[in-house]
Amino acid sequence: MENPQSGMRRSLPEAPVVHYLQQVWESAVRLRASDIHFEPFETFYRVRLRIDGVLQEIEPPPLAFKDQIASRIKVLSRLDIAEKRLPQDGRMNVGLHNAQRLNLRVSTLPTLFGEKMVVRILSSDSTKLNLDHLGYGPDDKQKLLEAIQKPHGMVLVTGPTGSGKSQSLYACLNLLNREEVNIATVEDPSEIQLPGINQVNVKDKIGLDFATSLRAFLRQDPDILMVGEIRDHETADIAMKASQTGHLVLSTLHTQDAPSALVRLRNMGVATYNLASSISLISAQRLVRRLCIHCRRPAMVSNQLLKELGLQTMKLQTALPQHFHSPQGCKQCHKGYWGRIGLFQIMPISLALQHLILKDASRQALSAQADKDGICTLRHAGLVQAAMGITSMAEVLANTDVA
Repeated sequence: MENPQSGMRRSLPEAPVVHYLQQVWESAVRLRASDIHFEPFETFYRVRLRIDGVLQEIEPPPLAFKDQIASRIKVLSRLDIAEKRLPQDGRMNVGLHNAQRLNLRVSTLPTLFGEKMVVRILSSDSTKLNLDHLGYGPDDKQKLLEAIQKPHGMVLVTGPTGSGKSQSLYACLNLLNREEVNIATVEDPSEIQLPGINQVNVKDKIGLDFATSLRAFLRQDPDILMVGEIRDHETADIAMKASQTGHLVLSTLHTQDAPSALVRLRNMGVATYNLASSISLISAQRLVRRLCIHCRRPAMVSNQLLKELGLQTMKLQTALPQHFHSPQGCKQCHKGYWGRIGLFQIMPISLALQHLILKDASRQALSAQADKDGICTLRHAGLVQAAMGITSMAEVLANTDVA
């Protein structure tokens, strides 16, 4: 007996799928989503939007639409619609009813019950590519500006996936992008297209990796280089040497905090003398949700709790007015939150830190010296935002560690 579901797929016209996807694009923009997940399962199909870092389900299409949705997205992204066994990556551009154009990055993944599609909405609004918009405070912003305005050296941005590292690097490049400067980037892949900057996407299948691209850049008379991520010793070594030979190098690492980046690079095999002489500044960051100003409500946080969290309570009391709030939820927001803001641990490499790096110091010793240098932890940075009523204590605890 013929499967009724397969018969329905054959008879379904393309128009409903096109119409449904158009509704999804419109909803994603209206709700300020960053990603859209299309997920096929055995008995149902799920569509979720990532709003302010949290996934939320929306009205799904019939399960019978799953193959047509995958094919439609792959056609728009110029992917191979016949290839369903391997992951694929692509990009597409779609129009909205208000004449706005959306730049989308697409990733496909073969699962047990069909292809999962994740579509990331890439912002083309250069007005958002500034440090103030991302949440840098005056002191942190000044430290970062001093580092990226040097003619050479390396600036690293660290944090887990989804912590806003790329946005910070793009904001720096936006400031540095001038007629008299040659800037080149290598990314996997590039998220935002910046006019005037030479951007390259890595293609491992043909041998165009980070290290190969970096070597080519150095023959292109560059002033500033941006490496999407330092993943191995070869890339790290080339980037370090470039920063020592008159180039400013910006890059990212996946580490929990700023001192851990030094240990991670050392574990990759980078010589300590290269670390000490190359790196100008390391910035660790996280993204936390902003409280909705329309419905947030006051919340009490005891000094005992602050002590249990490993925070210097007296230091906090003298520095902050302490106006803690918690989420409530209203028609203006999403479960009590609206948008996100960055938490930053900005660590310039001081002479004392350089000496410790040369001695192969442990992460604990590097963190202790950073504390002596007045570098706040991510947890403390989050507490400052919570005490000002910008985010909640729950968000700070969920996204930062005590150390």
